[in-house]
Amino acid sequence: MRVAGKVAVVTGGGGGIGAALAAALAGAGARVVVSDVDGAAADRVAAEADAAAGAHVAVGAAADAADATAIAGLIALAEREFGPVDVYCANAGIGPKGGLDATEDEWDRTIDVNVRAHVRAAKLLVPGWLERGEGYFVATASAAGLLTQIGSAAYAVSKHAAVGFAEWLSITYGDRGVRVSCLCPMGVDTDMLRAATTSDDPMGAAAGRSVVEAGSVLQPAEVAEAVLAAIDDERFLVLPHPEVLEMYRRKGSDYDRWLRGMRRYQASLLAPES
Repeated sequence: MRVAGKVAVVTGGGGGIGAALAAALAGAGARVVVSDVDGAAADRVAAEADAAAGAHVAVGAAADAADATAIAGLIALAEREFGPVDVYCANAGIGPKGGLDATEDEWDRTIDVNVRAHVRAAKLLVPGWLERGEGYFVATASAAGLLTQIGSAAYAVSKHAAVGFAEWLSITYGDRGVRVSCLCPMGVDTDMLRAATTSDDPMGAAAGRSVVEAGSVLQPAEVAEAVLAAIDDERFLVLPHPEVLEMYRRKGSDYDRWLRGMRRYQASLLAPES
C-alpha cells in the first residue's frame, strides 16, 4: 500500500512512537487523525504536521483508545475531515509494573489498552475494508510480545496477545484485502522507557535495564520509518531492531534453555551492585 492520499488514524499519537508515526504518515502524503488521552498533545502533533505540510493534513482528538465509542468517534471524525479510514495504527499502550501483585484493575486496564483496543477497532473497520477491498491495520506490540518482559507480567502477556491477534487478523482476512503489520521494537526513547529506567522499584528498574542493555535505543522517528517501509512492502513483522529475530529463533529452538537463560539474566539485573 502507498500511504500518499490515504486516510490514517494513529492512537497514542501525542508523543513517542505515535507522534512519529503521525508525522511520518503526514509527511508521506497521508491525512491523519492523531488521537491521545492527552488531547492537547494530540492537537500539538496535528498542528506540527499541518505546519510541515503547509496544508490541512491532520487533526487532533482526545480519546481513550480502548473505548469502543471513542474509537467509533475517531473513525467518524476521520470521515468528516478527510474520508474513510484506510490505515489504522493501534499504537496506544501502557506498561504497568508488577507481577502477581498487580491488581485486577491494573490487569483489566492493560488488556483493554494493549489488546482489546485492537479488537474493538478491527470490529468497526474490517467490514468496510472488506467492502472496499482494501485496508491496513498496524498493531504496535513490542519485542516483549515475541520474547518476554522482565518485571511486568501484564505487559508481557498483553503484548503476546497483541501479536496473536494481529496474526489472526492477517490469516483470516489477508486474502480479502486487509493487510496487517505488527510492530515489535525493543528500546525506543520514549517516556515509558525513561520512567522504567529511573524507577525506584527494583523490578521496574530491572525491566528498564533489560531493555536498554538488549540493544540500541532508537529514536521514535527511526521506528516510524521502519513502519512506513513495512506498509510499503505489505510486510507483517516490523523489527526496527533486527537482532530480535535472532533472539526469537533462539527462543524457539530450545525453549527450556531460553527460560533458564532468562532466569539467570533476571537474577543478574536484581543482584546488588558491588
